[in-house]
Amino acid sequence: MPDWTNRDPGWIHLAWAVIAALTVWIILELRGKDALARFVSPLMQARLVVRASAARTVVRLSLTAVALGACVWALMRPQTKGQDQAVMASSFSADVMVVLDVSKSMLAEDVKPNRLERAKFEIAKMVKELPGHRVGLVAFAGRAAALCPLTPDHGFFNLVLRGVDVNSVSRGGTRIGEALRVATKAFPVGPGAKLVVLITDGEDHESYPLEAAKAANAEGVRVVAVGLGSEAGSPIELTDPATGAKTKLMHDGQPVISRLDGETLRQIATETKGVYVPAGTSALDLESIVRQNVKPILREEADRMSLRRVRGERFVWPLALALIALIAALAVGAGARRQA
Repeated sequence: MPDWTNRDPGWIHLAWAVIAALTVWIILELRGKDALARFVSPLMQARLVVRASAARTVVRLSLTAVALGACVWALMRPQTKGQDQAVMASSFSADVMVVLDVSKSMLAEDVKPNRLERAKFEIAKMVKELPGHRVGLVAFAGRAAALCPLTPDHGFFNLVLRGVDVNSVSRGGTRIGEALRVATKAFPVGPGAKLVVLITDGEDHESYPLEAAKAANAEGVRVVAVGLGSEAGSPIELTDPATGAKTKLMHDGQPVISRLDGETLRQIATETKGVYVPAGTSALDLESIVRQNVKPILREEADRMSLRRVRGERFVWPLALALIALIAALAVGAGARRQA
């Protein structure tokens, strides 16, 4: 059957257990005959003991072996190689992992009320545009943490999102590569539409983001990178909630400069066949980004997956063979008793 294949070929090793069981049965049959011959003469055996002939014993043993072998084959899930069939696009569901920068530079107020709060507000609106899709959340700064696994429960996602702040990750910095690796591991193994929406305002040369992008691409993950802030760099101003006074964010006596590494984000998007969106210092509008960039990617994935090879299950055939062989083995044994 050249057009057949086995979905779970590992079950073939169960054949060793079948061979062992048949070997034990043969040994017990032979030992039973020898033990009976030591106590009862052949003439008395013919009168007192109802036994199948050697031919019937061989046939019954062979039929049992066929039944057990067919059961092992059924466990291996034989399938035809199948053919391409269309799958309804309405059944399509994607996994979207939001990767959000929560470094202190996200407190910059060039977007009101600040970059982080605006990003959270826009992410919540974005999720409303993704009904039926699973969403998850990874927050990162100097390290990355998966705060919400992929879930179809958008209410739970929004609950986790509301609690995100610059203290959600203990270490400062911007490690985009580590965030991409954490997000990639959060996706299920195997085929499917996997999309990362990366939102950051920083630069990263320490966590090898391009290598992480290559690993993501190998797993079928595409990245929509949204860059906040200026590539030229700008100081970060914060407002004191008590006095309303504006001060610059300082580190070691020097003002912190927020500089967007747009080129790296562009390369990440290119490597994963995604999109780079330079939002700059303008008002972030993820809803429009979803319509213009995220949804087209999801639609492309849906079209690609709507035509797939569907294999025909054939495990019923070996199960039927096993049942027939087992019934035949029982019939052979019953025939021996009737002859006696």
